[in-house]
Amino acid sequence: MEITRNRGLLALMAAGLFLAGCASKAPEEDTSTDTSLDTTEIVVETPKEMPKEIQPTVTSGEKVMISKGPGMGTETLDGVFYFDFDQAIVKRSGHPELDKHADVLKGNPSFRVRLEGHADERGTREYNLALGERRANAVRAYLTAQGASRSQIEVISYGEEKPAVLGGGESTWAQNRRVAIKYRN
Repeated sequence: MEITRNRGLLALMAAGLFLAGCASKAPEEDTSTDTSLDTTEIVVETPKEMPKEIQPTVTSGEKVMISKGPGMGTETLDGVFYFDFDQAIVKRSGHPELDKHADVLKGNPSFRVRLEGHADERGTREYNLALGERRANAVRAYLTAQGASRSQIEVISYGEEKPAVLGGGESTWAQNRRVAIKYRN
């Protein structure tokens, strides 16, 4: 019995030694010096006063203006995004502008937006209210995916109640299928 126990212990020790021998060895540090390198100290001077970026400003029309860069003026962001008939998918063409809105919200936690969802006059009142809400939620999902805080965004649907353009026909309906971003700070 003692011999069996010793054999098991020997087998365990042999396995440990075998595994220790298979372990990878850490690479040795290169202690040689390369005298061909120039060790001259590089000094980079920074301007004493960097120009401040213009902070985004909310206009009286509930839009936001941002700086295009030093000396390049400002840009008022487009706050209206259009949708295809009976769809609540953010069009790829609106992504660059929505990215700018997301950046404004990320950089200004005190800013709040209301996303107003709209639909054209086709469909029932209830259906269009739900569709407007789905559209506004799609824009909110996009903005939050780009880093905006969900707590900054309010969603409301007007359905067909507040058309941008009165009348019938596809060109009119297309202008009414939208989400409008309204800023508050």
